[in-house]
Amino acid sequence: MNRSEPRSPDEIAEIYDRQFPAVWRVCRVILKNDADAEDAVSDVFLALIRSSPVFESAEHEKAWLLRTAINRCRSLLRSHARRAVSLDRMAEDGELPESPDGGDREAEELREAVESLPERYRIAVLLHYYDGYASEEIGKIIGKPSSTVRNWLSEARKMLRERMGET
Repeated sequence: MNRSEPRSPDEIAEIYDRQFPAVWRVCRVILKNDADAEDAVSDVFLALIRSSPVFESAEHEKAWLLRTAINRCRSLLRSHARRAVSLDRMAEDGELPESPDGGDREAEELREAVESLPERYRIAVLLHYYDGYASEEIGKIIGKPSSTVRNWLSEARKMLRERMGET
């Protein structure tokens, strides 16, 4: 459901300040470069301005923005212009955003390992471990059953243990 009147610039600024970090992380992880992530984030907040949806809560607001971000990023990945970019450019500088607790060597290795996961696992890991969502909430955001999300998280943990040399 959309609001009858558009949001004020102050309301948009408040939502942006509150939700930008989560939207940025999702876009950055999916697109693997800052320039495309910036474009996607702009598109997400432009969609917010244009559609002016009504949110039931702050969590609903965040879920809407993250779902919109995921959809926009996937659309960019499918676009013809995106396919024309060389693999070297796509691989350049494509690491996970810094974790909130700093950047030691082990954390850097973990970020690289998470980044090497297939997209569905990366998104699930990001939403669960970086943003604190439960599998039920992630399922609603990405449109999958919570059991699928739990399986993805389990498979991702197994892959990460293998890549990090743990048994």
